[in-house]
Amino acid sequence: MAIVIRGLDDAALRDRVAQATALYFLDWSHPVSGMARERSGGAFGYDIEETVCTGGTGFGLLAQIVAAERGWRPKREILDRTERIVGFLERADRFDGVFPHFLQGTTGRVLPFMPGDDGGDLVETAFLMMGLLGAAAYFAEEPTLGARIEGLFDAVNWAAHLREDGAVMWHHHPDRPWCPSALPIRGWNEAFPVFVLGAGSRTHPIPASAYHRSWATAPAFLNGRSYGGTPLPLGPDWGGPLFLSQYPFLGIDPRGLRDAYADYGAQARAHALVNRQHCLLNPKGWDGYGADCWGLTASDDPSGYVAHSPTEDTGVITPTAALASFPFAPAEAMPVLRHLHDVLGDRIWGEAGFVDAFCETQGWVAESRLAIDQAPILIGLENHRTGLLWELVSGRPEVQRGLRALGFTAPYLAPAIA
Repeated sequence: MAIVIRGLDDAALRDRVAQATALYFLDWSHPVSGMARERSGGAFGYDIEETVCTGGTGFGLLAQIVAAERGWRPKREILDRTERIVGFLERADRFDGVFPHFLQGTTGRVLPFMPGDDGGDLVETAFLMMGLLGAAAYFAEEPTLGARIEGLFDAVNWAAHLREDGAVMWHHHPDRPWCPSALPIRGWNEAFPVFVLGAGSRTHPIPASAYHRSWATAPAFLNGRSYGGTPLPLGPDWGGPLFLSQYPFLGIDPRGLRDAYADYGAQARAHALVNRQHCLLNPKGWDGYGADCWGLTASDDPSGYVAHSPTEDTGVITPTAALASFPFAPAEAMPVLRHLHDVLGDRIWGEAGFVDAFCETQGWVAESRLAIDQAPILIGLENHRTGLLWELVSGRPEVQRGLRALGFTAPYLAPAIA
């Protein structure tokens, strides 16, 4: 375990955690492809060294931008890493331009996410595209890289995932019919960027009607109830795992973002506060919960992998839950960061930041770190500090077109060009 340096002021502690967390992507990325490995330990039946993830790589591209911007690594190094990833993706398996969840890190061949799921994953592809578009914006002085990224984006056939009834489907293999267990993408959840990027496509767009008639009509879309005095605009009872309202806003700026259904900055903040309120109430009496130790989201668990939430509470705290909430609830997140590092650091802190999860009641500490949990910590801290990733991704024409097509308003939305 790394040395715990106690007594740092708040800004210095945030910087220390951000810089350490970046090492997951700087030192543990795949040596051939540059892609983010799914996890660093605690594998569930797959090769952790060769299994790379597309969505986690999208998050990792944004994380690496922070490393360049903060001077932790030379910008040229991060550019080289990005170019290597883009080259790998250009050669890797795709299905109507849609990437699978997992790829083999050396060959680029698809690895099944689960039995029968070896086709395109539209949600993971959306996360990957967010990272690629952010990289294109950050390296704007590299037009060749930008053109290659736009080529990958334009090749995504979002419309190929449209079912006959107008639903957008999570997974699809073009050589097979829709399987009976195929999952429609319906709100509210982490898949929001699918509709924004899909509507913003110049080549294979998703119609706005799919957003309004399928995503926004789901039973778990509108909420409107209060939990501990906090009204929650969207989502299931008690909000569900925090990643539902964190992943969409790693790159899409929720500040002032509104449509006919919600204020999305208010949604992101309310979800964090409701999750915290549950931990303060602690109805199951788990050890350790409190104002300085809250945060339930999907992560490793003593029983495997669990989508922790107020309605699926196993006593496991996942550091990314509170720490990725910094842009939305900084006053509530800072005590958690301090407690995790200064009080629990001897058990849960390492060279690459915090472990994935822990349970005080069982005395359990995860042996793993996950790409999709580590990156939101670093991205959340940087968006809280400067808004950099929001500016890069939300300024892209693909995102701007998509938001306008779906009827959104936001201070950063430029007028449509006639």
